[in-house]
Amino acid sequence: MPASATNALRVAVLADSDTRWKWGALTAKRTVSAEEGETDIRLDGYLLRGRATPTARQLQEVGVHADSLREVTAVEFLRAMGEESYDVLVLALVGGGVQAMLHGLRHVWADRAERPVVVTGYVGVVYEKLADGLLLRHGADLVLANSRQDADRFRAVYEGVGADASSVTEVALPFLGGALYTGEPDPAAEQGGRPYTVVFAAQPSVPASRKDRTYLLDRLIRHARKHPEREVLLKLRSKPGEHTTHIEELPYQKLVQKADPPPNFRLVYGHMGEVLDRTDLLVTVSSTAALEALHRRIPTVVLTDLGVREMLGNHHFVGSGLLASWDRLDAGHRPVPDEEWVSRQGVAPAGTSGAGSYATAFDAARERITELLERPGGLPPLAPYYTPETAPGYLPGILARHHLGPDGAPLPGAPSADKEPGAVRQIVRRAARGAYRHGVQRVAPVIRRMGEL
Repeated sequence: MPASATNALRVAVLADSDTRWKWGALTAKRTVSAEEGETDIRLDGYLLRGRATPTARQLQEVGVHADSLREVTAVEFLRAMGEESYDVLVLALVGGGVQAMLHGLRHVWADRAERPVVVTGYVGVVYEKLADGLLLRHGADLVLANSRQDADRFRAVYEGVGADASSVTEVALPFLGGALYTGEPDPAAEQGGRPYTVVFAAQPSVPASRKDRTYLLDRLIRHARKHPEREVLLKLRSKPGEHTTHIEELPYQKLVQKADPPPNFRLVYGHMGEVLDRTDLLVTVSSTAALEALHRRIPTVVLTDLGVREMLGNHHFVGSGLLASWDRLDAGHRPVPDEEWVSRQGVAPAGTSGAGSYATAFDAARERITELLERPGGLPPLAPYYTPETAPGYLPGILARHHLGPDGAPLPGAPSADKEPGAVRQIVRRAARGAYRHGVQRVAPVIRRMGEL
């Protein structure tokens, strides 16, 4: 892969949440270097200011480090891209954010002979808004698909609307890994033994209602009471007041305060990989943690208690062999994944441990980036599917949310760091973020309940 005289590539990642920062930074590293240390990179991180901007605790928990990391508005980021020179840029954002940045970057780089290779994709399972999300990401040089199944779906959407599908590149989730599951612990072991451990991977917005979240918590606690010899863990993504990729209006931490869990039940935080190191059964509604567990051959269950529905995302697991209810789990059911289904998800090939295919999962993306960096005369201007001509009633609103005009240029009065003192800006930003979270977690649920009376 092309690099400077010091064999170092300059890579930038723009992310809008803790989980997308993790995906973006790890994707950048995996798509630049085949092996650790093979190619040095300088990784600069930019965190897009908003409701889900990660806290210092969340960043530390993610455990992915950058050479520099700073919080920016969209306009500040675009200004930096006009001043800095990078080889690769990863946009780890929601679809609307990606689309806005593509138009903003096209404007910023209009007079440049060379520009970075722009990469984007999804942080996990794509189970909703497939066409909408994909078309908002169109225009990047690489649109990464985390599995063979997703790559086929992505190309079908682009080709179906007459858009160029050559950007779709099959990879895998960049954070898969860890030791393969070696089997249940020996209850007779006196030295180094551990209890059989069940982990429920919670999701911030699935399910959304208090009734459904209370039901799942109750079943998890009942499972703990039914099996006092087991350790039952509720794995949480964030602490109250923090936001991740999705808004969490009803944190399980608050719901559990009204319950009476047994001693073998507890809440856990931290890196999912470390929790999976001691997991014997992973249970979830539709979390990407299921794919992490499958990659390590940890028994995994996708719950059907609330139905198999698109709004829950568990419909993605139809045909996987993983669908089951709490009643079956309480009775001792252990799922057997369908190997062909697993293979199509990019987590492990049929009948093997998964190590072989994952080692080469990013080869195609790496080769594509190399090809683009070596292209004579540089890269052409970014060309998103959505333009003021193709989507005049949709695109301007998306751009305006990031203070950009129809041509991608910053609108007059767009917020910028150099327009107000740093200390004042920090105080105002923290106050606004706190007010927003209070509204989401306290005021909005009360209003909804009043509306149901």
